[in-house]
Amino acid sequence: MRLDKLLANIGYGSRKEVKKMLKQGGVLIDGVPAKGGNEHVEPEKQEISVFGEPIEYQEYIYLMMNKPAGVISATEDEVQETVIDLLEFEDAVRGMFPVGRLDKDTTGLLLLTNDGKFSHALTSPKKGLTKTYEALINKPITEEDVLEFRDGVYLDDGYKTKPAVLSQKENGQPNEITLVITEGKFHQVKRMFESVGKKVLQLKRTHIGSLPLDEDLEPGEYREMAKDDVEKLLEEAYQKPVD
Repeated sequence: MRLDKLLANIGYGSRKEVKKMLKQGGVLIDGVPAKGGNEHVEPEKQEISVFGEPIEYQEYIYLMMNKPAGVISATEDEVQETVIDLLEFEDAVRGMFPVGRLDKDTTGLLLLTNDGKFSHALTSPKKGLTKTYEALINKPITEEDVLEFRDGVYLDDGYKTKPAVLSQKENGQPNEITLVITEGKFHQVKRMFESVGKKVLQLKRTHIGSLPLDEDLEPGEYREMAKDDVEKLLEEAYQKPVD
């Protein structure tokens, strides 16, 4: 990897600013001043420091965010605020993107990464990783709704969803529900309830697989995921193939 790209990617400024640091002799590689920004380095093997501060390099980053309403799950948009806009500069410049998507007005658990293989494992329909939602709907669910969701409901375009587990939210009001699905079609949860004559008023994702949203995160806040959580999600994804 080029040195200037490495330093820019982990938040040491633009390529121009990095070039200035290099001219000042502030960047050392294994104790020797770097020759220039086009020098190729191996950050996993070499000791690189900037003005005496060793850099911490991770090839892949995994973040958990409590997505707020009103923000879109995209990497960039000329008009609307995106989840990438909520990241600190040093994270945003690492090529982050959302794992799957949540609708603009849907809140809750959203993962972001720069690891394409991780994202594919969690979002591939063939994996069947569960996603759990809590919703407020306009009227209570019925036993017939529960059975229809368990069998799969037909959406407005004729697509029949995979089986889903619908229940009333524990200790919730009659119109507060929990829904577990294994796919993520466009506006799927809302369209599933529309198919049984109901409307979603509020929607929040609480789990991906067995991973729960960290409730200490305020809307718009995020944190790095624990390595064990990343590995556990991958293990769950690869253990649940779906026909």
